Amino acid sequence: MMKKTVLVTGGAGFVGSHLCRTLLGRGERVICMDNFFTGRMRNIEPLKANPDFEVVTHDVMLPYSFYVDEIYNLACPASPPHYQRDPLATYKTSIYGAIHALELADKWHAKVLQASTSEVYGDAQVHPQPETYWGNVNPHGIRSCYDEGKRGAETLFFDYHREHGTRIKIVRIFNTYGPNMNPEDGRVVSNFIMQALRGEDITIYGDGTQTRSFQYVDDLVRGLLLLMDSGGMKLRVR
Repeated sequence: MMKKTVLVTGGAGFVGSHLCRTLLGRGERVICMDNFFTGRMRNIEPLKANPDFEVVTHDVMLPYSFYVDEIYNLACPASPPHYQRDPLATYKTSIYGAIHALELADKWHAKVLQASTSEVYGDAQVHPQPETYWGNVNPHGIRSCYDEGKRGAETLFFDYHREHGTRIKIVRIFNTYGPNMNPEDGRVVSNFIMQALRGEDITIYGDGTQTRSFQYVDDLVRGLLLLMDSGGMKLRVR
């Protein structure tokens, strides 16, 4: 069987690097695209010796074009310290990144998966959130560049599907942890680990009664692959 050519935008990031490794293990040809705003070359250094692995330094806000069979659109800063550092770039990455991925998918009749987020629910007032819940999102707060950018990307994906028949997949990712995380990304698990290693008190925000769901990155990658291989369009991975 011929190898599939799979594009992973944000492929040098935390999740993207694990996805690239797994795709190569399945015998696919992988194009890893990243502008290295938060992605790190060391995440993908072990993969560069594989002849089926190509690294393309490019910003998804700008158009690009090459043949693909599948696209995993993961490109976007995902932790508050990073996406708030340049909120305009964060929002543009979500919107223009979605448009360019969808246009490329249309060109080659490829399947395209959007990495969305649990943040599309905003400050949710319903727990757990069913798919029928539309969320409670602040449209002009300091987190809005990420929350609304991801919501806008979902809108674009469904509009392309309705207008062009684009083969879309959308996954809303909840809290994920594992190797290649940035230790200073401000996430719960990385904060706990770094504070413990430094001998510092563990910080619990709020009154301590809040709940979170956590998943290991390998389980997330397995979910992404299952969704891409399936006939469905939406999946929550938590």
